[in-house]
Amino acid sequence: MLSQLRAESACHNPSMPDSSRRSRPVALAVFFVISGALGLLAAFELSVEKVLSLSDPGHVPACNVGVLVGCSTNLESWQGGVFGFPNPFIGLMAWPVVITVGVAVLAGARFARWFWVLFNVGVAGALVFVGWLIVQSIYVLDVLCPWCMLTWAVTIPTFWALTLYNLREGHIPASARVRRLAGSWLSWVPLITVICYAVIVLLAQAQMDAIPRIMIDLQNLAG
Repeated sequence: MLSQLRAESACHNPSMPDSSRRSRPVALAVFFVISGALGLLAAFELSVEKVLSLSDPGHVPACNVGVLVGCSTNLESWQGGVFGFPNPFIGLMAWPVVITVGVAVLAGARFARWFWVLFNVGVAGALVFVGWLIVQSIYVLDVLCPWCMLTWAVTIPTFWALTLYNLREGHIPASARVRRLAGSWLSWVPLITVICYAVIVLLAQAQMDAIPRIMIDLQNLAG
């Protein structure tokens, strides 16, 4: 009996880590809801424009700002339907998952390790796909789609936030040092994201002379 009490006391020792008491990642969950909503908005708008373009060949998408900034080229290209259907349809299916995970965590749900790993694999796949689309837009299509760029903008920080969180929590196997680094880098996700954005802007500027052309498109739109 005494040994049992000691064991129970040790289990309830406040100085010992207790995963059941670990606070929920509220900030991460809120971010998932916001990023998922923005990604879903972009996917919805692109899907609508694609459907309207198919039903009316003369339809001009509202996101066509100018020669450089527009959606038509992306939607009509083979890159815009790699899997045999419009890419935005993928977003209509995927972003609700991100929103649901965020809402579930806010509601107190706790997911198994395998779920976090599979979730991370899915988001990593999305990042790879987005990276390929960025390259296609800059180096092949020579156009920047506003709603596509919104998708890029939310996919990048979603990947970094989720991956660093999973590393910190041990969902992804890693050494103690890597877990500590991931925990410290998690607070730097906004800066990491800005650096990624800056790289994309530099690539677009070097290949497309993007900034002056965007300014011309905006001036023509305002005029």
